[in-house]
Amino acid sequence: MIYSGFAQIYDKFMEMPYEAWADYIQAIWRRYDCKPTLVLDMACGTGGLTVPLASRGYEMIGTDLSPEMLAIARRRDSGGGILFLQQDMRELELYGTIDAIICACDGINYLTELSDLDTTFALCANYLNPDGLFIFDLNTEYKFSTILADNTFAASDHDAAYIWDNFYDPADKINEYALTCFVQEGGGYRRFDEMHYQRAHSTGEITQALSNAGLHLLAQYAELTFERPEPDTQRIFFVAQKIK
Repeated sequence: MIYSGFAQIYDKFMEMPYEAWADYIQAIWRRYDCKPTLVLDMACGTGGLTVPLASRGYEMIGTDLSPEMLAIARRRDSGGGILFLQQDMRELELYGTIDAIICACDGINYLTELSDLDTTFALCANYLNPDGLFIFDLNTEYKFSTILADNTFAASDHDAAYIWDNFYDPADKINEYALTCFVQEGGGYRRFDEMHYQRAHSTGEITQALSNAGLHLLAQYAELTFERPEPDTQRIFFVAQKIK
């Protein structure tokens, strides 16, 4: 399963700007006069965004497919006030409706079939209260084809290392990550191998899937800004609203 061995070193090497992302999510809510109380962080990973938002007074639910990522998220939630659930986003099941949904760190790119977009967005619409906002980001085709491309990335520390071989197929718009991780255990290192697949979804595909689900695309922004995406934008944030 993806994010099993990699979960142990994800935050060490990925260095995601979680506090800045929390600031940005709140800025989007203010911009669209959204005042959520109960928020779902879908594909929450290690809880790097879930926990900061909880500390700012929001009642948070975090869902993720990986039990290893969720274990780290639960440890990060020192107060124990966040409900974490192991769920595939295509099989989202909550106890009731919520005010807002976020899905950060390119979680939606892991939906590699257009039918998966339809299924996931329909579930989001089902659990959103009227006028509720759904905010998510995507890695762009520019990033896959030009920045990641067919390159190899690697990093190491005293107790861990990874090697990431990247492959992008522009015909089917699928990006493959062949990931090898090494984590220190006792006097040696344990090796983990994972294959990750993401798809470069176009704005047209996203807009259609949102519409199919009864969600309206309000805006798309270049990463952590309120500017229109440019051809070389690497990450786009989408803001959608449930249609009454």
